Amino acid sequence: MKQLDISSVFEFMIEKIETGLCAIDENGRVIVYNKKMRGLTGESLEQITQRFLSQSLDFNLEQNMLQKVLASGQSFKHVKQTFWNAHGEEVTTISDYYPYTLNDGTQIAIQLSRDITQQEFLMDRPLSRYGAPLTFDIITAVSKSMKQVIQQAKIAALGRIPVMLVGESGTGKDMIAEGIHHELQEKNERFVTLICRRNEETLLAQIEKYIAEEKNYTFFAERIEFLSSLAQERIIKLLEMHNDRNHVFVASIGEDPIDLIQQGRLSKNLYYLFSNLTIQVPALRERREDIKPFIDDYFTRRRNDYGMFVKGLVPDVEEIFLTYDWPGNLKELEVLLDDISALLTNEEYVEMSHIPAYFKWKLKQIEPAYTEVEQLFDFSQQELQPLDEYMRKVEDHYISHALLLNDGNISQTAKALGIHRQGLQYRLKRK
Repeated sequence: MKQLDISSVFEFMIEKIETGLCAIDENGRVIVYNKKMRGLTGESLEQITQRFLSQSLDFNLEQNMLQKVLASGQSFKHVKQTFWNAHGEEVTTISDYYPYTLNDGTQIAIQLSRDITQQEFLMDRPLSRYGAPLTFDIITAVSKSMKQVIQQAKIAALGRIPVMLVGESGTGKDMIAEGIHHELQEKNERFVTLICRRNEETLLAQIEKYIAEEKNYTFFAERIEFLSSLAQERIIKLLEMHNDRNHVFVASIGEDPIDLIQQGRLSKNLYYLFSNLTIQVPALRERREDIKPFIDDYFTRRRNDYGMFVKGLVPDVEEIFLTYDWPGNLKELEVLLDDISALLTNEEYVEMSHIPAYFKWKLKQIEPAYTEVEQLFDFSQQELQPLDEYMRKVEDHYISHALLLNDGNISQTAKALGIHRQGLQYRLKRK
């Protein structure tokens, strides 16, 4: 029987697969570099080959995992990297690296990379998923305090002055920052979000690259207090060096700036640089009149974008939403609405049965919770429940407790319980 040559099939698969593939030999020659990887790096085969071949002998192996694999002969899995590619785009990947020996004895290193840029973006900014520019018109602002925030932000946009946004996590500071960008009368080229919890050197290099360009940008440094003191001082020098440019700078912090300065977490000079206008973004519990309009706006988008029928909440659920303190603010509210919407089909109103177990657990008072546990293990009653019914109640209680310990995070809870995420979601939907 004639043996088929399927090498062309493998070449086709390598090009079409949605995993970035790259492999180099011991001489630094690139032998595999597929379409997905070219898209991630923004570099052609010729460019990436030249970059590998031009590395000096004292090249830092920590900065190139493929070289590290060749040097050590070890595998490295689940390496998370955030970088700016050749097109100036921020990219986040999860990569696995493997050593491999060819039949002729040649040592090669292989990289398989999964693009998680969008997931990272949504995780950091779940309030930014509206499919349209985040203008001030899209922000729900019924309360007097939020109307004042937007009014101050419009003044900042009019004067193109630096702004410091102060507020708890999840209050929507990112939306205010982007609203300023779109409110500018003389439009900037793009809105650049700088996540200050990521690699400082990469972030500073990107600021330096953008700030020196001829184009004007709007920079939003999210939670700038997470940067080291050295990085904060470098930003001050960069801004002073390029103060002739017409960029717009917005920064956010999560706590009172005076407290952060006293704790040594915020540079006094950096605060003064941004404090031409300081805007306090109130927590959701301080502006409860915005809760129902926000929910109404959310369901309106659901109806328009996904053809859903949902109109709102039944009265008892609405009462819960209006009285809950929302420690995670708008971010917590929208994530909860996402979880609820995933359970809806043709329903017009959200009822208690649609509320996820982890949120129900948050709502329980400590004393009733203990009473429920005592009842669960009270065997004084003569009449026994069916075993599967009783075991389900025990399982539900244990899952609720696990969710509480993991702040409602589905992935972390599933990992702690030793089950798949899909298995946990199935158990939550049946409750």
